[in-house]
Amino acid sequence: MSPNRITLRRAAAVTTLTAAGLLAAAGVASAHVTVQPGSYAKGATDGVLTFRVPNEEDKASTNKVQVFLPTDHPVLGVLVQPQNGWTAQVTNTKLKKPIKTDDGTITDAVSEITWTGGKVAPGQYQDFNVAFGQLPEDTDQLTFKALQTYSDGKVVRWIEQTPKGGEEPENPAPVLKLTAKAAEDDGAAPAAPSAGASDSGSSKSTASADDSTARNLGIAGLVVGVLGLAAAAFAVFRGAAGSRAE
Repeated sequence: MSPNRITLRRAAAVTTLTAAGLLAAAGVASAHVTVQPGSYAKGATDGVLTFRVPNEEDKASTNKVQVFLPTDHPVLGVLVQPQNGWTAQVTNTKLKKPIKTDDGTITDAVSEITWTGGKVAPGQYQDFNVAFGQLPEDTDQLTFKALQTYSDGKVVRWIEQTPKGGEEPENPAPVLKLTAKAAEDDGAAPAAPSAGASDSGSSKSTASADDSTARNLGIAGLVVGVLGLAAAAFAVFRGAAGSRAE
């Protein structure tokens, strides 16, 4: 086999591997358990947090979801929205330091919510909505560690924290950023998602807006990589053809 043919085959192989790698990266980026919205103002009141749980397995369904709420900076007044087919169990924990509010002193807060009985099939996701009365004011972010259990017994632990300035870990915990409250902001939270939208569409959709963004970025990178490698292969082939012509 001539050197030119070997070079062209290698270029084609690299192009194929690059395409597969970029597509895989796009899929991984869209498979995390997340909390939405991604940020709230410190001390925000009467809002909703949505925990989005996608199924990243091909042959197993998600049948249990556990979300752990921080107690060092507790979320007050937690209420769980009913989800069709799912049963929610709420665990309260006594706070080391009671919190004084306008309504009295709070001595305990929700530390864990466990959903069971439902099913998130492969290629689907489920939104779990949790209402809150007030977010803490003394921290810049809240980390919600989560466990996702599949019907085949596999448990994915979404508990890893991303170091400052570092790369995102393989199984990052959902993080809610808490921003400084603007002078004109009265602490009110963004409008809560409707129950109907969550129940009817969440478990049947295969991608969220964030997932689509990740996928689009992956596809854009794939196109650039493939075109670049194809151009390189063409240049090699053209040079070889010119040499033969001479």
